[in-house]
Amino acid sequence: MSQYEAVIGLEVHAQLKTKSKLFCSCPTTFGEPPNQNTCPVCAAMPGALPVVNKKAVEYATKMAIAVNCKINKNSVFARKNYFYPDLPKGYQISQYEEPLAVDGYVDIRTDEGTKRVRIVRIHMEDDAGKSIHIPGENKTLIDLNRTGVPLIEIVSAPDINSPEEAVLYLKELRSILVYLDICDGNMQEGSFRCDANVSIRPKGEKTLGTRTELKNMNSFRHVQKALEYEIRRQIDLVEDGEKVIQETRLYDESKGITRSMRGKEEAHDYRYFPDPDLVVVMISDNDLDNWKKEIPELPSEKLDRFVEEYGLSKIEADLIVSDKYLADYFEEVVKLYKNPKEVYNWFQTDLLRELNEKKLSPKDIPLSPENFAGLLKLVKDGKISLKIAKDIYPEIFIENLNPGKYIEEKGLVQISDDSELEKIVDEVLSENPKEVEAYKKGKKKLMSFFMGQVMRKTRGKANPKVVSELFAKKLNN
Repeated sequence: MSQYEAVIGLEVHAQLKTKSKLFCSCPTTFGEPPNQNTCPVCAAMPGALPVVNKKAVEYATKMAIAVNCKINKNSVFARKNYFYPDLPKGYQISQYEEPLAVDGYVDIRTDEGTKRVRIVRIHMEDDAGKSIHIPGENKTLIDLNRTGVPLIEIVSAPDINSPEEAVLYLKELRSILVYLDICDGNMQEGSFRCDANVSIRPKGEKTLGTRTELKNMNSFRHVQKALEYEIRRQIDLVEDGEKVIQETRLYDESKGITRSMRGKEEAHDYRYFPDPDLVVVMISDNDLDNWKKEIPELPSEKLDRFVEEYGLSKIEADLIVSDKYLADYFEEVVKLYKNPKEVYNWFQTDLLRELNEKKLSPKDIPLSPENFAGLLKLVKDGKISLKIAKDIYPEIFIENLNPGKYIEEKGLVQISDDSELEKIVDEVLSENPKEVEAYKKGKKKLMSFFMGQVMRKTRGKANPKVVSELFAKKLNN
């Protein structure tokens, strides 16, 4: 395998978060009853005429700006002709010869350093409907709710050479889209999805091999697994003296394999021609200048700032910045509890654990930044031990409880009174004379045993710093 390299180009489709569809006023809300969000335009009734949604043009242009593309101030919608049951017009409205934007790039951070992936083009198009195949029946149902939802297609150059790089690139694109607030990035709902063109060639060769196109990948994990399988399959074919056939293949997630779907289409197969019902999309200098000003801080910029401002490493900052909502939440907590490293440590362990266990998105964190910071302040001020804070965090997290009130109601306030703790320390020492003697003879590891005895007697409420000082004072004398 090491004598070959993979060559991968990705075609990413991102649904734009507009309230209405690309060419009509139907809503774009996900999960409505089948065929609810339809009208004569998106259902392709005779005589219905499309009108371009300007907000979709704005969103598409903002993405093009964010990934360093050259914006074409005049772009043209074309008809992409093909038949499929969930395509009511018999063609898709897309852009071909004159797309919205060209010649951009995205930088990804790999183990070997930063790698630039070129973006060939970004164009707008309307989405197709959805075919629902009934298991066990020779029947397919059609839902046209998705028909006409605005999409952008982001086409990369074949600059990606491994499944891992492909996932990094996809995560970076998704993160940019979410930061721009133009796409929710939900792969399960199909609002962020990709097709992959894959080929192999001997290392050092410049000529591209025969490529296959992979479809039906609805998670980063599936993208990686599908690419890994397809690369192995193509290498096995070549090494067995067989040829790779240019075709479209589906990823079967249940079996972890790709299987043939149909022959691969070329652009000429679609018989593109400019849509006669739509005018040229013209972007004015004024609109372009305004949209550029509205571009927010993007993930790569935020990462650099987190390293500089909060003293996080790049790996630490990347964990937080990879999700816009997690990054925003982090900053809110840090405003209230000004110890970024400590906040990060809680995020890395406790917060992410709870999100995973509860199957929650960072967008849906139930614990308010105020209550999160309040818990950390209780530990810092010696009101509770770190152990107690960790123990009560899951309940406080999911119920969004005020930690100060919670520890008072549960009787968890830390004991820091010297005289009270001294009595307990004396009890422990008198109850364990053999261990005291062993400690004085040099077995210093017994300090943890003594500390544990005090914690057991106080049910974890003793201030460990005060207890440690009392033991040190008594044992060393």
